[in-house]
Amino acid sequence: MRIRYSTAQDGSIVKKALVYTADEHGIDKKKINIKAITIIEQLRHYGYSAYIVGGAVRDIILGIIPKDFDIVTDATPPQIRNIFSKARIIGNRFRLVHVPIGNEIFEVCTFRSLKDGLTGNTFGGIEEDVLRRDFTVNALFYDPLEQIVVDYVGGMKDVWEKKLKPIIPLNDIFSDDPVRMIRAIKYATTTGFKIPLPVQWKIRQQAELLATISTSRRSEELSKIIHSHHAADIIKNLDNAGLFMYLQPNAVARMHENNEFRTSYFQTLKSLNDHAGLSPPELAVAALVRDYLEDIISWTNDYEQYAKAFTEAQQFIRPINLPRADLDKAVRLLFRDHAVIIEASWNQDQLPQPRKDDKQTVNPVDPAEDPNTVKAVKPERTKVKKNRRFYYQRRKQRP
Repeated sequence: MRIRYSTAQDGSIVKKALVYTADEHGIDKKKINIKAITIIEQLRHYGYSAYIVGGAVRDIILGIIPKDFDIVTDATPPQIRNIFSKARIIGNRFRLVHVPIGNEIFEVCTFRSLKDGLTGNTFGGIEEDVLRRDFTVNALFYDPLEQIVVDYVGGMKDVWEKKLKPIIPLNDIFSDDPVRMIRAIKYATTTGFKIPLPVQWKIRQQAELLATISTSRRSEELSKIIHSHHAADIIKNLDNAGLFMYLQPNAVARMHENNEFRTSYFQTLKSLNDHAGLSPPELAVAALVRDYLEDIISWTNDYEQYAKAFTEAQQFIRPINLPRADLDKAVRLLFRDHAVIIEASWNQDQLPQPRKDDKQTVNPVDPAEDPNTVKAVKPERTKVKKNRRFYYQRRKQRP
């Protein structure tokens, strides 16, 4: 193990990070997405530093194959876009870059500074960036070229001891971004890490802050959960922590009123565990509404029943906004499970809508075939070709 030092403001040398070699961290480079390594190689080629960071490093150390590989660098978004021609800068509050390679998209983020606080968007260095991350186990920087892990906050030790320890002070971590409460439960559930009691108490104390988060961010978090291999366990733990009511209040109310519904609801979610990542999105969406619709829908080949199922499902998952196409497919899937095939033309968005001024005839006359229709004829434009040779001679003859 090596030590990375830095110079303090008074000129003294201070210990900043521990650097773990390949023999110490145990990461198998073959498990790293080769496309992510290619992006890092390109950034290094142009003189920038770059690392794989976050959950991907944590998961590989634990022997879990990561779903995403996030990359962090000291290159700014415009500089990243100049290197990767197909890259796209996204985000208003936090500007980062999506770099597509083949059929995959990688998120490349610039180091953030503490100059404007924990939620500012000022670019900085790695030593500041690490202090803005949520938990120590998500603040490990892996260099696949040198095969080292750089640890500024004791994250390696916490991974080995399976502790979920916050980096940001407890009084600030959830008030700055309440979504971190959801992620804390999710990380603990998927990794088996323990959440310290002070963190658990703070989550219960500040759970209501989730109501201030936009529905789009809450929808994104729920979508990730239901498409994971741990949907039932994560949602059960969110409910126990008093957080799930801010994602699915109607489901929580029904679970607390009806214990049978609660049992069947979690049994349906548990069935997703074996299909996560392999099944179409509508299967996960259907799991959120299946047990509710079973009690109120007659599964018949009738448009009114389909429209009722779609509307009820949409209302039941409020305030979450999932793609209408996925919800439509989910409702069709539930009908199909009851041996009823719903025609594709029954999608509410695709039904023909009558025009406001359409009172009229059953077979309107096509204007092109109406003999009384007067067609406007555009005059043909005639091109006048100039005789440049003659024009040149006339100019030459002028006195």
